[in-house]
This record gives sequence, C-alpha cells and structure tokens, in this order.
Amino acid sequence: MMAARLLGTSSRIAKFSRHFHTAKAAFLPVVQFKLSDIGEGIAEVQVKEWYVKEGDTISQFDKVCEVQSDKAAVTISSRYDGIVRKLYHDVDGMARVGQALIDVEVEGNVEEDEKPKKEEKKGAVTSTPQASKESATSASESSASDGKVLATPAVRRLAMENKVKLSSVRGSGKEGRVLKEDVLKFLGQVPADHSSGSTNIRTTHQAPLPAAKSYEALKEDVAVPIRGYTRAMIKTMTEALKIPHFGYNDEINVDALVKLRGELKDFAKERHVKLSYMPFFIKAASLALFEFPGLNATTDDKLENIIHKASHNICLAMDTPGGLVVPNIKNCEQRSIFEIAQEITRLMEAGKRQQIGREDLVGGTFTLSNIGAIGGTYASPVIFPPQVAIGAIGAIERLPRFDKHDNVIAANVIKVSWCADHRVVDGATMARFGNRWKFYLEHPSAMLAQLK
Repeated sequence: MMAARLLGTSSRIAKFSRHFHTAKAAFLPVVQFKLSDIGEGIAEVQVKEWYVKEGDTISQFDKVCEVQSDKAAVTISSRYDGIVRKLYHDVDGMARVGQALIDVEVEGNVEEDEKPKKEEKKGAVTSTPQASKESATSASESSASDGKVLATPAVRRLAMENKVKLSSVRGSGKEGRVLKEDVLKFLGQVPADHSSGSTNIRTTHQAPLPAAKSYEALKEDVAVPIRGYTRAMIKTMTEALKIPHFGYNDEINVDALVKLRGELKDFAKERHVKLSYMPFFIKAASLALFEFPGLNATTDDKLENIIHKASHNICLAMDTPGGLVVPNIKNCEQRSIFEIAQEITRLMEAGKRQQIGREDLVGGTFTLSNIGAIGGTYASPVIFPPQVAIGAIGAIERLPRFDKHDNVIAANVIKVSWCADHRVVDGATMARFGNRWKFYLEHPSAMLAQLK
C-alpha cells in the first residue's frame, strides 16, 4: 500500500513538472532589442541588410543587421539568446536611436522598459502567447510569399538591373543567402557547378541573357530621400563653400611611369596585388608632403592654428552606389606601393558593398581624386574640410609632344588640378609641391630610391 501511495505521488509530481515546463515555454518573455547610440551625434540610420528573419534562433554577439549612417556602415550584434519574433524595419527603412529593431523571445527576467509596447488598433484585443505565435508565423509566411530573400544591396542591385526576381534564384550562401555568383549563374554568365551530382541543379534550360539597358523618361516628379554618404557630403560641402579656393593646374609626362608599371604588373599579380597608377600617385604625394608639411594639415575650429599632421592619411574620393565617399589610407609614409595598392582594393570593394567602416572615414589629412578613371582632363576639386589641399587627376592621354630635340613624339600625359585653402596656403607653396609631385612621377626611379 505504501508503494502504491509513493507511485501515485511520483505520478502527480511528474505531471505537475510537465505542466510547469509547458506553461513556462508558452509564456517566455519577449524583449525589444533597441538601436543603441552609436556615437558621432547620429540620430537615425538606414537598415541596409538583415542577417536574421522572424523565427530564427540567435545567440549573443550574432549579427542582427547592418545599418548605414551618414558617416559609416555599422554591423549590429545581438545582446540576447532567443528566437526572433519580429523585425521592425524593412530593408532601406530608417531606424532611430532608441527605437526597437527586433523582438526577441528570451528565457529569464526582463526589464520593464525592454518589453514591447502593445499596438493599439481598432477592434484589437489583448494578445495571448498563442496569438502572438500565430501572428509571427503568419508574418514569416507572408515574408516568404512576398519573395523576400537574404541578399546584400549589391546583389539586389545586380538582380534589379538584370530584371531578375531574387526569389527565383537558388541561394548558395549561409541560410540560403543569394550571392553574386548565384545571380550570374542564373543569368547564364557563370557555368553552374555540376560536380556534386545534386538533383537540385538546373540542367533543363539556360537562363536568357540579360536584356540591354534601356532608359525611359519619368512620367512624374520623384522625391528621392537624401540618405547615407550623401547626407555627410552635404554637410561637408556646405562647410567647403566658406573656403577661398586657390587653383593650380599642370600636365605631366608619365612615359617612365607607364613603363615601370608595365614591368611590375606580372610581379604584382604573383603577389595578388592589383596595381593601378593610383598607388604611385599616392606615394609620390606622400614623399612630396615631407617637403611641404603645411599641405598635410588641418585647421582648428576657430582658425587660430594649422595642425601639421605627422601621419600621411591620404584620402581617395570614391564613387559608390551610395554616393561620393572619401575614405583614407592610413600612414602612407610608412607603406610600400604594393601595400597602398592593397588598401585601395580593400576600400573599393567595401565601397561597392557600402560597408566602409568609420575608422576608414576619419583622420584624413590630404585628398586625391582620380576623376580620370571616369574621364576628363582638368577639374575644379573641392577641398575636404578641415583639410587644406586636394588634387584631381585626369585620364592618361596619348598626345603629340616635342622631345628635347624638337621632334614630335607620342607621349603619355596626365593633367592635374590642385586646390588649396588660400587663407592658410599661398600659391607658391602649392606650385612648388605640384612640381615636386610631378618630378617623382616623371622620374619614378627617384621615388623608388627614397622608399624605406
């Protein structure tokens, strides 16, 4: 009889335990993961990419999303372990500091201000855990039915330009993320990998070639929000209007530089370095700045001091899908030409993805703009305050010129346009600097002789 009582008690305890755990699972708290202050006085950001979707399980320090301010791209990481129940913003939507990014169902105590606020709607009733679960499931299914897939802005742009629905492309990245190669394979520009023998690979037909680009006139006015890098440039260029610009133009024979680059290209390729002319332009500028430190400088807020900078953090004006951005290569005075080339490649790739970090955007001391990569000869570059000088380099042209014997020859020529802050830089200094930079490019052996 005692054994029967013990057996009944054990049964009731087990039943209560199962009920307790079931109830606990059904009423796990949901917290709001809010956008924290990311500094620099930034009040709102643009959501560029989600790394999670509703229903995903995440852990602390997992990537949640990537956001773009008017100064830099920032990756937001999770503070919680749990399940994502709600995304508050669409891709390209704006999120304000202090507002919720996602709801996360977590296990444990929750601070009151982290609990999501109830939405007030006509006819709405207080939601239950089951209703919330059904709502999240419905939202997830709706997202899937709408064809939303994981992809970077660059991949979305590629798909849009070629009129490809991302939902039709089989993603090969993590969690089905669609990569650039996936879109190209879909378009038939990259051969699919048939080595795996998977039955999921499309072999029955080849996707049509992308249609030629066509442009149509707008049927009505379109308001385009000013966001991302463009917002930062508005502030910077507005300040630049206060600066009296002094301009100085010149042309340079770069025959010797063209020959030198040709000799180094195969060697650079062996080292996986993409060697353009820009690393030579930057290194020549850095060597010239040793002689003219007043150009590698910034002004203070009250224009009471000119700060000569020890580091040559040379900026590059870059055209990106998000607009003009001016990152910089740190300590060019300490870098080789190959090292500068590798930094240029890194920044260009980050610019294409609109993922240039804040550390690459601050601390610049001098700027070069390679406008010749697009075309043109001379330009009127605008100083990037608080810097005091900038140069714009035109395209290399094959032009007739006289040699030292007065014979007409074909020469490789570039045009350069310098601008300086005439409040603190005199014209003679800018001209002498330009002449020294010109000397290094016309006699690259002299430049190489000074490399450490």
